[in-house]
Amino acid sequence: MTTPVNSPTVSELLWFVAHTKPRSEKKLAEFCEREGFTVVLPCYDSTRKYPGKSVVFHKPLFPGYVFLQLSPRAVSAVRQNDFVANLLDVFDQATLARQLREILTALESGLVLQVAPEIGEGARVRIKSGPLQGVEGWVEKRQGINVVSLRLDFINQAAAVKVEAGLLEPI
Repeated sequence: MTTPVNSPTVSELLWFVAHTKPRSEKKLAEFCEREGFTVVLPCYDSTRKYPGKSVVFHKPLFPGYVFLQLSPRAVSAVRQNDFVANLLDVFDQATLARQLREILTALESGLVLQVAPEIGEGARVRIKSGPLQGVEGWVEKRQGINVVSLRLDFINQAAAVKVEAGLLEPI
């Protein structure tokens, strides 16, 4: 296959990460597709139940971010787009390309995939659900991927409770 004279070769294309304005990921992706730019917007399906029906939403896996492969001439067109807050340079092109392929493979597998916030020791967190919903504390230590020891301070005393990491959100 030959490359048209005006089309960039694959080696001229560089990965960029567009930090979008709020709730503009899909709009930017549509713009880029119309312009013929390579765009990756990993999404997952989220089902919300309402009385009498269930609705499936197609949500971005990384809210606020769209991954683009652009020629040097296309960068300014994207940077000036109304949906873009900032266009971030990618210094390790090969690693980003590999990680995007891995994420897309995981999404295509049909497994449930969600962004796991980085909750490490010392992080301030809030419990999202369960009997301790709304309680805030600090991560004391991680035990594997699923269990977090959470330090809750009361009257200058501390009590620790083990909580599943999925029930926590960073503050």
